[in-house]
Amino acid sequence: MNPTKGALRYEGKAKKVYETEDQQYFIVSYKTDATAFDGKKKGSIDGKDRVNNLMSAKLFQVLEAEGIRTHFEKVLDDHEMLVKRLKIIPVEVIVRNLAAGGMAKKLGLEEGTALFKPVVEYCLKSDELSDPMINEDHIAVLKLASEEEITKIKEMALKINEVLRGFFEKRELTLVDFKLEFGRFDGDVILGDEISPDTCRLWDRKTGERLDKDRFRRDLGLVEESYQEVLKRVLA
Repeated sequence: MNPTKGALRYEGKAKKVYETEDQQYFIVSYKTDATAFDGKKKGSIDGKDRVNNLMSAKLFQVLEAEGIRTHFEKVLDDHEMLVKRLKIIPVEVIVRNLAAGGMAKKLGLEEGTALFKPVVEYCLKSDELSDPMINEDHIAVLKLASEEEITKIKEMALKINEVLRGFFEKRELTLVDFKLEFGRFDGDVILGDEISPDTCRLWDRKTGERLDKDRFRRDLGLVEESYQEVLKRVLA
């Protein structure tokens, strides 16, 4: 399929989504814009669009090979990909292997503290409410997903974590934590959104250097260089 880009369907903080001539598919166009702290901090990261597009494409293919269905269809160019048109479930799923960011702050844990098992968290996908943390009961009573879907989402998230941890370890990267989004397609729940330095905390296994969006959030410098380094390792 060689899709034709149609009308702009949606523009978010990191991506634009366009319609195609086939109602089952969208074109996702990645942006260089960067935001943090619920949009209070804004900027741009040169080359981020290419990094996030190509890295996501590679990791979606890795997951597909392990039996995890994703919305990915194919790369169109350095900045765009063709994806299945999902009905997004408005829940962000966070998987944590080490304490960092909000978890470390809220629970008084030192950043980098290893967790003896992965922790799965859920947040309501709502800019207006600042993405509040919710639990599986909230998801059920708000009718965001059925109990069967909730169970499947958690199982998929943990399997994705297992696959990605191994993948990144081979590339001398520690997967500290990451965010996932899921949606419905043809009656099935599958993985959507992206997997990139925007949505993952990735630390160098030897030095502990942060190679992700925290460099932008915390004004650590070398933001573009860190994104490019992650992509180089992922595609190696």
